[in-house]
Formats: sequence, C-alpha cells, structure tokens
Amino acid sequence: MMSNLYRVDGKLVLITGAAGGLGSHMAKTLGLAGARIVLAGRRLAPLMQLADCLGKEGIRSEAVAIDVTDEASVRSGLAQAESMLGIVDIAVCNAGVTSTGPSLSLGAEDWDHVLDVNLKGCWLVANYVARRLVDAKRGGAIINVSSILGQRVAGNVLPYAVSKAGLEQMTRGLALEWARHGIRVNALAPGYIETDLNRDFFASEAGQALIRRIPQRRLGQASDLDGALLLLASEASRYMTGSTLVVDGGHLQSSL
Repeated sequence: MMSNLYRVDGKLVLITGAAGGLGSHMAKTLGLAGARIVLAGRRLAPLMQLADCLGKEGIRSEAVAIDVTDEASVRSGLAQAESMLGIVDIAVCNAGVTSTGPSLSLGAEDWDHVLDVNLKGCWLVANYVARRLVDAKRGGAIINVSSILGQRVAGNVLPYAVSKAGLEQMTRGLALEWARHGIRVNALAPGYIETDLNRDFFASEAGQALIRRIPQRRLGQASDLDGALLLLASEASRYMTGSTLVVDGGHLQSSL
C-alpha cells in the first residue's frame, strides 16, 4: 500500500519547458511512476526527440508546441493534447527564463519577457487546465516550479526573483479558490540544481564559492527533486494545497 502512495498510474501530466534539463527529468520521473506525459515547449523537434527517448523506457508521451506567453497558443496546444490523450490531470508549470544584469541596465523588454514566461505563462496554463477539470467535474493538481529566489533575493536577477515571488503568491491564491473543485495547487522551489547550462559556472572559482555557502556543501541534482515532485503529483499530498516545498540543501537557512 505504501509503495503505491506516490504512484500516478493512468494520470495525464502536462509539463511545460519539457525539453530543458529539469523538465525532461521530471517527465521521466513521472512517466516511470505510471503517468502519460504531454511534453510542451516552444520548439517541437527537441520535444519529439525526448518523446522517442521516453518511449524506449516504456513511457507514453506526446509532444506539443506551446508558447506559454500566448493565450491562443496555450489553448490550441492543450486542445491538441486533449484530442490525443484526454484531459490533463496534473500540470507541472516548469517553463522559465531569466535575465541577468544590474537593475539600472535592464530595459522594459527584459522585465516583460521574464514576467511573461515565469508568471503570466504559469497562470495561463494553470487556468486552462483548471477550467477543463472543473467542466469535467474532476479533481487534479497544479505544480508551479518556483525557486528559492522567490523567498530570498540575489543581485542581478531582479525580474526572475520577482517573478518567482509572484508565482508563490499566485500558488496560494489559486489554492484558495480551487480547493472547492478538488484541484490542489502547490509549488516546488529548488535551490541550485546542476544542469548542462550551469555546470561550467559552478566549476569556476565563483561557482565553488557559492557552493560553499550551501549548508550541505554541494549542488543539488535533478534526482533530488524526485521525492517532492512525486509527493505533490500523487495522492500522497491529497490534503496539501497552497504549500511550497523547498529543496535546496538548506540554502535558505544559510546565514547572511
């Protein structure tokens, strides 16, 4: 009984930003836990390649092109997914971007791009999925991928930090509104997770200095998120909504 608590057998899971390192790992994790997967992102080719890889693991998935900042794209992409696989039970809002540099050097376009993808994009996807679930009189789960920068600031990433703080507040607000419909809304806030994009930085002197500030003295790996992800996706969290699970090696607790 306990071994099945974190399973998502038969559930249809949508993952945005699925072609990225964390997104592709989440797709495999949830697929191996029994879910069928909708892989969503702006570029179809890498999603189709990922779908082929998942298929070799016995995971059924479909790739759909979705620009999360465009309401029409979200609507048409998810309608396409529904025509192939049915109504989405669980949405993992993982698509995200950042813009680096001092605030005085950032333009409005930098701000808009980050907020559009990280905050507006999550709202558009979550709202569409929730509407379809309500219409079908079914419960479900929304998992918003936040960051420890939603709870603590760092220099030169202001739009990103603001977007993630907003995402956590949105998580709480939607959880309050949608609980009556049986839809749980929670957030997953990773700390620094090693990926292909940041590996070189963390091998540098500056990167090593940052790692030394993490109480566990190491970077997180994508697999370190598996427990929290499966908890929030499965019925194991059936009495949780509006929560943010932090997975950061204790980084938020490090001293100033």
